[in-house]
Amino acid sequence: MQFFKEMPLTLKQILFIGCALLCLTPWVSPPIALLLGFILSQTIEHPYLKYNGKATQWLLKISVVGLGFGMNLQHAMEAGRQGVVFTVFSITLTLISGILLGKLFQVEAKTSYLIASGTAICGGSAIAAVAPIVKAEEKQISVALGALFILNSAALFIFPLIGHWLDLDEKAFGLWCAIAIHDTSSVVGASTNYVNGSIIANQVATTVKLERALWIIPLSLITAFFFKAKGKSIKIPYFIGLFVLAMIVGTYLPQFKEVFEWTTFLAKRGLSLTLFLIGAGLSMNTIQSVGYKPLLQALLLWILISVTSLVAILFFAV
Repeated sequence: MQFFKEMPLTLKQILFIGCALLCLTPWVSPPIALLLGFILSQTIEHPYLKYNGKATQWLLKISVVGLGFGMNLQHAMEAGRQGVVFTVFSITLTLISGILLGKLFQVEAKTSYLIASGTAICGGSAIAAVAPIVKAEEKQISVALGALFILNSAALFIFPLIGHWLDLDEKAFGLWCAIAIHDTSSVVGASTNYVNGSIIANQVATTVKLERALWIIPLSLITAFFFKAKGKSIKIPYFIGLFVLAMIVGTYLPQFKEVFEWTTFLAKRGLSLTLFLIGAGLSMNTIQSVGYKPLLQALLLWILISVTSLVAILFFAV
């Protein structure tokens, strides 16, 4: 490992760019891309770390919009309607349970709230939305993001294994991913290759997850009320509108089917690259800075919502 760290910057850049390009090929699945990025972060380190945050945010949004061209609007609306009940129930349960677990483990209040918010809705996006409202410090934000990133990484590998073990159909698995996995990138990544050659799991997972992301708005308003924050702006996920527009175009302009198929293919490769960059930005310093109490809170909360939502889907979902 020391040999890699002592490599000249130019060689590090070439190796990093080469691995990034490899993730754009069909031979690298989203979980492998994440793992490859993490391995590089522990060996050569990220040569473009200061650009990583912006790059992952934009690449994820573009990839999600691109996936919309390969989805059917009617099917997505049906999935969305079914996901509403699970969404409301799971968000409420997660927020309340997260705050109680934070008090139980004596996690600092703002950090605890950020973890609960990120787990309830959409990971890093929710944390980024409520952090300025609660006036969270950089350390508190880093701890919350670190805890969720660790669990997101694990979800990419664990969820498909459990799904196949329980013989979940694609619709049920997609719904479970959307409810129980924090970040959109990991939700889409886990559902993309669940069943080769089919997009049902991915369609359900992406639609329901983006529907959940809209709950950032009421969450921000509620947060502002309880934390007595006045004049704080609320970040609205506008790219969700572009995702819906892409579904409309893909559904009602079938004459461009070949173009949309290539767009969807490129979007999936873009997702793998996004996860590679996320892995590359997850350093051991980030992991060590989390601490065991916030990580334990996040882990137990994640297990609670994963098990509860899975049971609900198995017994109540149609």
